[in-house]
Amino acid sequence: MIKRFGIVAILAVGAVVMTGCSGDEIVRFGWPVGVTPQAESMRHLWTWSVIAALLMGILVWGLIFWAITFHRQKEGQDEFPRQTAYNVPLELTYTAIPFVIIAVLFYFTVIVQNDVEKKTNDPKVVVDVTAFQWNWKFGYRQAEVNGQEKQFPSTLGNPFDLQVQQDTHDGEPLPGPANGRDDDIRNYLRFDKIETVGSSTEIPILVLPTDQRIQFELAAADVVHSFWVPEFLFKRDVLPFPEQNHTDNVFQIEKIERTGAFVGRCAEMCGTYHSMMNFEVRAVSPQDFDRYITYRDTHPLATNAQALEAICQQPESVVTVPFDTRRKSNGTAAATGDPNNTRLSGCTIKESDFQ
Repeated sequence: MIKRFGIVAILAVGAVVMTGCSGDEIVRFGWPVGVTPQAESMRHLWTWSVIAALLMGILVWGLIFWAITFHRQKEGQDEFPRQTAYNVPLELTYTAIPFVIIAVLFYFTVIVQNDVEKKTNDPKVVVDVTAFQWNWKFGYRQAEVNGQEKQFPSTLGNPFDLQVQQDTHDGEPLPGPANGRDDDIRNYLRFDKIETVGSSTEIPILVLPTDQRIQFELAAADVVHSFWVPEFLFKRDVLPFPEQNHTDNVFQIEKIERTGAFVGRCAEMCGTYHSMMNFEVRAVSPQDFDRYITYRDTHPLATNAQALEAICQQPESVVTVPFDTRRKSNGTAAATGDPNNTRLSGCTIKESDFQ
């Protein structure tokens, strides 16, 4: 029996080795590599929760196989084995152990959740995120530029007039995605001086600095969406009418720990092209972010692509393409980009562009 278990263990270890997985990949149990401190906290919770589940599974499986092996009915044996029913101490133990496990998991879940939902009053960057069928709009309401906090013009309103209510030929109103609500009710949508809007031909790129606390304020213009960056290791529902829905539509991340490009997606079924509602988070150094914001502020007619080129960054998304559910970083698309190196080769930043 022991020999058989040894063979099974050797085969299991061999299977893991042959997959080419590193130790870090194994302990992540399929989760992507996080790029924020909150992501790392959640990854630790996930890892230890899986380990606890595996240990409990091994214990239960071991008891099952032990009972099958050593307590099966033998030939010629007609009597019942010794019964342990109504053994109060044993049953209390079996009841208490699961409650202890649940209490421990609950405790660490609350600790991590409080860390993830923590908000401060001094974020360095404030981003307005607007989701709509089937794309994204990102606006900068506040940013720290060259060590100084800078506020940008931001207004409330509703540009989606045609989506609110349409008239039929006989004059009867036809409710749109907002169930025919009046424009005034939709005044929670924000419009900033510096914005990036996605289209059917362009993936919206949200440029963010590393090593700075960032605040996101989420709102949907029509139906329920979900803001999801896999490397953040969590998603946030994006609801219309956040005040009426009593939702906390503001969250913060402590910092992005490295530069690079990270795919973003809508993780809530929102209609026909939900699976293609992608965006990209482009994390750059604080110095490049200062230049980017300055360029967008002083060149109001410049596109987001032109601002990215000005700081020697790839002007288009390198992790996804418009109306495609695949990730270019996986090599599934023709124009494969390197998400860990988004700089333009041979490019020199012209400081005169940021005066």
